[in-house]
This record gives sequence, C-alpha cells and structure tokens, in this order.
Amino acid sequence: MAIKPVSIAFLTTLVCLGSSAFAQQTPTPAPSTPQETRSPQGLPPQTPEQQKAPATQQGTQQGTLQTSPQNIPSGQTHGSVRISLDEAIQKALQNNHTLKAARTTIQQNEALEITANLRPNPTLTVDSQFLPIFQPSQFSADYINTTAQFDVGVSYLFERGKKRQHRLQAAEDATAQTKATVTDNERTLTFNVASQFLTTQLAESSLDLALQDMKSFQNTVDISEERYRAGDISEVDYLKIKLQLLQFQSDVSMAQLAKTQALVGLRQLLGYQTVPEDFDVTGDFDYRPVTMKLEDLQSEALQNRPDYRAAVLGVTAAKSQYELAKANGKVDITGTADYDHVSAVSTASFFGSLQIPIFNRNQGEIARTNYAINQAQELQLAANDQVMSDVLNAYEGVRENDRIIVLYRGGYLDASQKTRDITEYSYKRGAASLLDFLDAERSYRATQLAYRQSLAAYLTAVEQLREAVGTRSLQ
Repeated sequence: MAIKPVSIAFLTTLVCLGSSAFAQQTPTPAPSTPQETRSPQGLPPQTPEQQKAPATQQGTQQGTLQTSPQNIPSGQTHGSVRISLDEAIQKALQNNHTLKAARTTIQQNEALEITANLRPNPTLTVDSQFLPIFQPSQFSADYINTTAQFDVGVSYLFERGKKRQHRLQAAEDATAQTKATVTDNERTLTFNVASQFLTTQLAESSLDLALQDMKSFQNTVDISEERYRAGDISEVDYLKIKLQLLQFQSDVSMAQLAKTQALVGLRQLLGYQTVPEDFDVTGDFDYRPVTMKLEDLQSEALQNRPDYRAAVLGVTAAKSQYELAKANGKVDITGTADYDHVSAVSTASFFGSLQIPIFNRNQGEIARTNYAINQAQELQLAANDQVMSDVLNAYEGVRENDRIIVLYRGGYLDASQKTRDITEYSYKRGAASLLDFLDAERSYRATQLAYRQSLAAYLTAVEQLREAVGTRSLQ
C-alpha cells in the first residue's frame, strides 16, 4: 500500500509524542520466512539469536516502540501481611490514636466522680493569746498557766440536702453520656475504616482489570505486528494499535498509584505502626443484597445508635444537674468544738453557724438547669429525627445502587464481554475493521470499570446503612 511521505512523518511524530520512547522509520511490509524475520527498513535481517534477545536490547537496535510482554506486569503483587475488613476494624478500634485520646475523657470523668464523692475536710484552729512578747521578763510557768490563753478547735461543714449524693449522681450521669459519645466515635471510625477499605479494594480490582486488559491487548499488538509483516494490515492500522497500548499502560500506572494511596490512607486509620509497610487487604469484593425492611432498620437504630443513646443520657444528666442545683440551695451548717485554757482553767466551747438564706438561695442556677432539661429533651428529639433520617437516606442509597448493580449483572456485563470477544476474534481474522475493534475494546473497559465503581458505591452505601443503624449485622 502506498503512503505519502507527509503521512509517514505525521504518524512517526505521533509515536514519539505518545510513547516518549524510540521513533524511527517503521518496517516495510514484506512476507516473513521461516528462517528469519524482516527488520525495519535499512537494517539487516535479525538472526534467530537476535530474535530471542531481550526486548530492551532489540529496542535499542531497532529504535521502535517497546511493546514486548517482558515490559508488562503479568499481575499485581501483594504484601506479606493481608488483613480482612473485620481485622482492619479491630486494629483501628485498638490502635487509632484519635480514638484512644477520646477514650481518656472517660477516665477523666471517672476521676471527677471521685472528686464529687469526697466529703468536706475538717478545719483545725489553734491560737494563743495574751503572750508577753514585748515584756520577755514576764514569761514564767505561772504566767502561762494563769494569764495566757490557749485555744484548740475543730470545725466541720455539715452539708444538707444530700449534696454529696447529688454531686456523685451528676458525675456518674456525665460519665455515662461520655461513654456513649466515645462509642459513637467508634461507630464513625468503623465506617471510615470500612469506606477506606472498600476504596482500597476498588483500586485493587481496577488494577487487576487494567493488567488483564493490557495483557490481552498486548497479545493483539503482537498478532497485529505479524499481520502487518505479512502485509494483511496497513502501517497506519498497526501504528494505531501500538499507540492504543499507551492508554492501557497509563491505566495500569494510575491504578497502581490509586491503590498505593488507598493503602496509605487505610494505614493511617489503623495506626501507622500497627501494620507493616507492605501490608495489603483481602476479602470478597462482591455484591451482597440487603433484605431487612426500613421499619425494622429504624427500630433497631433507635436501640443501637450510641449518639441517640448519648442524647437520652443527656436528659438524665440534665435532670441530675437540676437536682444538684436544688440541693446546693440548701443552707449548710458549720459546727465547731474548741478546747480553751485560760486563767488556770480548761474549758470547752461549741459553736454552730449558718448563712441566713435571705438573698441567695441558688435561684439562678436552679432556673438555668431547669431550662437545660428542656434543651436536652429537644436535643433528644432532634437526635431521634436524625437517626430516622440517616437510616432512610442510607436505605434509599442502598436501594438505588442495588438497582444499578442488578442492571449490570442482568446482562450488560456479559454483553460487553461477548461484544469485545467477538469483535476481537473477527478483527484478528480480518472480518472486522480496526475502528470496530477499538470501539468494542473501549466499551468493554468502560463497562467493566463502571461496574466496579458502581459495586464500590453499593458496598459503601451498605456501610453507610450499617453506620446509620449502629450495627454491623443487617440480617
């Protein structure tokens, strides 16, 4: 087939820009013989030993785009340690530093319980009066016994209104609410780990697809090269096939990068030092239908969601604070017992004192805590609405993504596979055009990749539903 010099130069430029590799004149079509394979124009024919040489050496000699299978990964490598989703969640719950920091708030509240349950300390008072500091000559045993005065007293604050019991109850209720809040942090972390785990699985599945496609297309390139050498296809078609391989190589590189970044993000959630650098994930990346009804999921969510439980406990804690405020409005009594020695006589004195509650009866704090109860009740209702909305949104997300998955699995995946296989078979035997083959190949890749992304979206929606319900089990 005759080709204009301008077309040859233009196509050669495309090869240089597309591959960033070698660019020279391409071989002139000629029939191959069993003894030797024709080399590019202007070079001597290759011997059988040269044909067996590594592709990199041949590329240096020939100055052509390298498409040998030796330059194509046959499959992705996996780390020495592979963890499942359940193992990843367990590691995160044990080692995530943000969660461990949140758990210390429980210990802080438990320490506040100790403080709240403490009784007031007694007060010891000691005094000495009428000592002749400025007349040292007056110091004598008789003067100390008959003239100087000494007092030793102990006073104690008697709390009324069961203040200590109310303080302890309020602190315990605050601790219970804090525990529920930390449990909600665990729920959020579990979802984040599961979501990142699915992102890693999607990247791994996309990488497998890219490697398979590149390996399959490399076979097509090899066959096209043989057809080109035999004169069955034109130089333009052969160069188009070669240039198309660049897209497959780019897909592999991008998929490898996506998987590496996904593993880094997952490692951060698990605790950077808890897994080795070359760890990997394992587990099924497949469709699993959800069969529970919406009403059952919402009912279970109200029982399991820790944030809703924290809102309920917030009402209890607010009521405890109100009772404590009322107890603090009770007047306490301070009792004192003194030992006195004066004028050679030892005596005892007893005192009692209390504030007269004319102005301050803790009215402001009692009113504030009463309003706080109303606030906590409204927050509980808001949390109830939030739970119901979260479950409904997550449930609808699962349903919509489920419909998409069913469409793919109902025939579209098989159709794209068969179309690609039939067109490839026809093209390799000269019964289909190059454009038909490349279009079928692109359609197959796009369908397979879209299915994997839809599957990841479905599984992520299922994880959102688990987070919304507050349990991993949806059966």
